[in-house]
Amino acid sequence: MSMKRTNVYADSDDLAIIKEAAVRRGISEAEIIRQGIHLAAMANRVWDEPLFSRTFAGPGRTATKAEVRDAVADAVLSESAPGAIA
Repeated sequence: MSMKRTNVYADSDDLAIIKEAAVRRGISEAEIIRQGIHLAAMANRVWDEPLFSRTFAGPGRTATKAEVRDAVADAVLSESAPGAIA
């Protein structure tokens, strides 16, 4: 990976936390900052395609907690049934 040098201003409290984390994890402070920059870049990226390109048939409303629990339980039971294909 090709890297470019840049300068940023950071809060001294944040830098102290980064310094402690670098010592604890055994990596450089720069590596932690690079990881943070990558996370920020990915969080703000505009993707060419939507995350979910498929649509699913449903009631047109958000499922309730009980409906989700029941659907998961049904799936687990059907996978653990004798003769089920995993």
